[in-house]
Amino acid sequence: MLNRRSFLKKTSLGAGLIATGAFPYESLAGEKEKKLTILHTNDVHSRLDPFPMDGGRLAGLGGVAARGALISQIRGECDNILLLDAGDMLQGTPYFNMYKGEPEIKAMSMMGYDACTMGNHDFDAGIEGFARLLPYAKFPALVANYDFTDTPLENKIAPYTIIKKGGIKLGIFGLGIELEGLVSGAAYGNTKYNDPIQVAKTVSDRLKKGEKCDMVICLSHLGYEYETNKISDKTIAKETEYIDLIIGGHTHTFLDQPAIARNASGKETVINQVGWGGVRLGRLDYVFGRQQDARLQNSQSVNINKETSG
Repeated sequence: MLNRRSFLKKTSLGAGLIATGAFPYESLAGEKEKKLTILHTNDVHSRLDPFPMDGGRLAGLGGVAARGALISQIRGECDNILLLDAGDMLQGTPYFNMYKGEPEIKAMSMMGYDACTMGNHDFDAGIEGFARLLPYAKFPALVANYDFTDTPLENKIAPYTIIKKGGIKLGIFGLGIELEGLVSGAAYGNTKYNDPIQVAKTVSDRLKKGEKCDMVICLSHLGYEYETNKISDKTIAKETEYIDLIIGGHTHTFLDQPAIARNASGKETVINQVGWGGVRLGRLDYVFGRQQDARLQNSQSVNINKETSG
């Protein structure tokens, strides 16, 4: 314990340092906050070009050129960027009919995507067709609840990946929707669908507690919400404990702001989805404090067109 004389001596020294501008404020604040910007898309459906100028509500929006320019602009403004996609990258335009997904995956690689999950339409060229695209992908495709044993995707699709950005350890995993009834049996072959709730619990627990990830992100193609008891992103958030963020797809839901759900331990899970057709880019700015706790600081859902891409 300091006596009065020692206390006065130390406080006088501190006051002198403050007066000369030499006081080390960072020693009081500890390590500086770390920042991470997460950019994301979903259900782009092979829209390489903008929507036509036909007077529709999506006229002139989207296109990989404008998206790539916007992403490059943000990369120039921020140090730590994570770029993700929540599935259904393929199917929907003549580009897919002719080239079966090659230009879509090449474009994503050029834009620097870090990871994606698979949607039901990513099986539309067959499981063999998607396997043929993987050499063009400079990013992993992640699905934790599909068992690809005895298929062309065996050992080629990981359940999760771990990425480090600016000293932040990020665990990312994927969840796919049940394919029966959405995709022909011939297209998905021997792929087995496992309960996404149980898989999400197991994988998120491993990432947070086993791998000591600072943030756990789920790339989901389950859908945002349903009027029935069908499993959705809201279900996954409610039933799990360690997922910080769910980036969703499948239901083509335009969320102007992320939804906040309470998880099984009463903490917040952020859910976001940005419609379809590549007309929006989701942006989530996170700050990590001294305890590496993730705090959502800002969010945007940016329409992609020539104006927003500079």
